[in-house]
Amino acid sequence: MSEPAAFAVFLDFDGTLAELAPTPDAVQVDPTLVPNLESLKSRLGGALAIVTGRPVDVIDQFLAPSRFDIAGLHGVERRVEGRLSGGRPEDHPALRAGVERLKAQTAALDKVLIEDKGASVAVHWRLANEADTETAQGIVKALASELGSAYRLQLGKAVGEVVPANATKGHAIRAFMEHPPYAGRRAIFFGDDKTDELAFESVNADGGVSVRIGDEETIARRRLAAPADVRALIAAWANGAKIDPDTLPPA
Repeated sequence: MSEPAAFAVFLDFDGTLAELAPTPDAVQVDPTLVPNLESLKSRLGGALAIVTGRPVDVIDQFLAPSRFDIAGLHGVERRVEGRLSGGRPEDHPALRAGVERLKAQTAALDKVLIEDKGASVAVHWRLANEADTETAQGIVKALASELGSAYRLQLGKAVGEVVPANATKGHAIRAFMEHPPYAGRRAIFFGDDKTDELAFESVNADGGVSVRIGDEETIARRRLAAPADVRALIAAWANGAKIDPDTLPPA
């Protein structure tokens, strides 16, 4: 098997491919990113996918005009070779009712943002004061508890998200790896947040390469400092540099 054909690349979006922003819609995408992703995808024979907590259609807007393979909402949605499955809001009536209550309960909290993703919901408090942050955390934790075992609370950088319990990025990557062009390859997963640690765990267990972005504690085996370093690596691999993730800096 040739070197590129030995690997499948999986990439988180926020904090990995693009720098975090004060609000989710304020993220900026480097103009070189999409062409380099397309070139790397071609070199890998198609074995490149985005694995994110964002909805698929939102990532499509950021990475237009390309439409990559993608697991959205931590794997609730998945698109492979243009075929999208999962993620229908109508399949989650209890969550939908909870989202409406969540909006009402947080309406008076200054700079606490609700990101309604249809089949999941995120509460952001990056810009909020300490008191409102504490209140927002309590509200989203209460919603997760109220919804019971079908859903779970996932905490990240200044965000709490209620997602279906069976949705994790680790499960999403394993689902990709069951089918061509991913099957039989070694997974490389890049992520930056607590929400990526479950995926690092499964990638490590399956003999893949886990890469944490940033300096926080992690079970990932490798580390890059910032999204700019991820983009530089993608550009190098896209332009013919040897793909050897085991030479990346240790975590």
